[in-house]
Amino acid sequence: MTTQTLNIAPVGQVEGDLDIRVEVTDGTVTRAWASGAMFRGFEIILRGKDPQAGLVVTPRACGICGASHLTCAAYALDVAWKTEVPPNATLLRNVGQLCETIQSIPRWGYGIYLLHMTNKKYSRSPLYAEAVRRWAPFVGSSYELGVTLSGKPVEAYAIFGGQWPHSSYMVPGGVMCAPTLSDLTRARAAIDVWLHDWLEASWLGCEIGRYLEIKSLADFETWMDEKESHYNSDLGLFYRMSMEEGAPAHFGAGLGRFLTYGYIPDAELYGRPTVEKRAAAVHFRSGIYDGSDWRDFDQASVAEHVARSWYEGSAALHPWSGETKPVAPAGAGIEHIDVEGKYSFAKAPRYDGGNYEVGTAARAVIAARPGALAHQDFDPFMFDVFQRFGPSAMWRSWTRFHEGAKYYNKIVQLLDAVDLNEPFYIKPKEIDGEGWGATEASRGALAHWIKVKDGKIENYQIVSPTTWNVSPRDAEGKPGAIEAALEGAPIEDATDPIEVGQICRSFDSCLVCTVHVHDGKTQQELSRFELL
Repeated sequence: MTTQTLNIAPVGQVEGDLDIRVEVTDGTVTRAWASGAMFRGFEIILRGKDPQAGLVVTPRACGICGASHLTCAAYALDVAWKTEVPPNATLLRNVGQLCETIQSIPRWGYGIYLLHMTNKKYSRSPLYAEAVRRWAPFVGSSYELGVTLSGKPVEAYAIFGGQWPHSSYMVPGGVMCAPTLSDLTRARAAIDVWLHDWLEASWLGCEIGRYLEIKSLADFETWMDEKESHYNSDLGLFYRMSMEEGAPAHFGAGLGRFLTYGYIPDAELYGRPTVEKRAAAVHFRSGIYDGSDWRDFDQASVAEHVARSWYEGSAALHPWSGETKPVAPAGAGIEHIDVEGKYSFAKAPRYDGGNYEVGTAARAVIAARPGALAHQDFDPFMFDVFQRFGPSAMWRSWTRFHEGAKYYNKIVQLLDAVDLNEPFYIKPKEIDGEGWGATEASRGALAHWIKVKDGKIENYQIVSPTTWNVSPRDAEGKPGAIEAALEGAPIEDATDPIEVGQICRSFDSCLVCTVHVHDGKTQQELSRFELL
């Protein structure tokens, strides 16, 4: 039996610093650690500031999910200040959120995930040459099309938000825009290009109405055989290649437990935002799946653990009482982390003490829960795939692509519902209080908790999707979602552990692009390469 330690730093391809350590025994990952190597401290920056500072500061927390942070910041103050939000404002907040989400689908899909299928690991596949032709970075036909057309939803967002990323058009009491009929028409035209020229023409090979008729894996297999355009679409190729031996349908399972805050509140039902009203008001539902059954979500059950994180103390605190008091790491670099002690700047969010995965997979599982209200989404398809095959890197990634058709339809509904003769803003009264603003960013559950006292921010805590997924172990030793997903993964080539990257990027952890691989015993750098 041979055990080797691989240190991979950083493993992300977008921004931030995610370092991964894995122990590989006879070609299989037996233990894994995910270390967030960069401290930013937005909660500390906001302490003592004007309550509305979060509207400007928190969208800068991420250049990918700025609208999601803005949504949370606005709703956190809406709840704290007990504001009234006119229906038009809710509609345009939702449009911004969904435009940000759908632009991210092809950018992440081609720029981060599908390029793994062009790695030499898959060169034995009879589909490899076609995968390279379509998905090779920069030169692939689908890569170029998807990444280019991902800019169209951004155009629609900017009509209302003024810019993307880092806009501040959402404010307590509404939005700071007054669109015209021309604006609404231009926004619809922009997302229509994204729909017709990429989603339908390239990814699906059919109109979205036909795709949305699929409710089970059996329906999907019928769809695959129905037309050549379906079978040979990017989705068809993705599915066929992912199901081959050694491909991502067979590794990266993870926890099998899921959590989502839900999002897209109904304009009529959430006119006076409160914590208690939110679950029944959202179109895409909140909830918990504990591995065997669904349960309601309650934000009061969230706590952040720091026993294994580079922060003072070891207590698990609800975010309204949360503390952000960093301590210096014991050593620099993934090869020097204390795997038995504190080893990450990420905290470890837990729900009722349990570790959960968030993201598109969680949204897909909760969407299949019986009992949806008339205005809420019910979609059993991806959960049926989950029940047939179990969780995997492939399934997790498919759930994200799957959202595109649903979210396009929702954007159209929202734009059609805007009444240009009604207000977009109602001035709130500033008071002290506690607020909670939540949404689903592209990569999962995002929430802001704020305490306002004497007209200033007393405490502000952000729990991002990547914090849930990339969390270190807690005091009881329970791993985070990515750590759990890495365990059991096959490593075919220790000098090029593409499987580690593929699993981490199926979560779309929001992190950076050059990868170094080190042998943990000799500290020899085995390989250095850039993922383009």
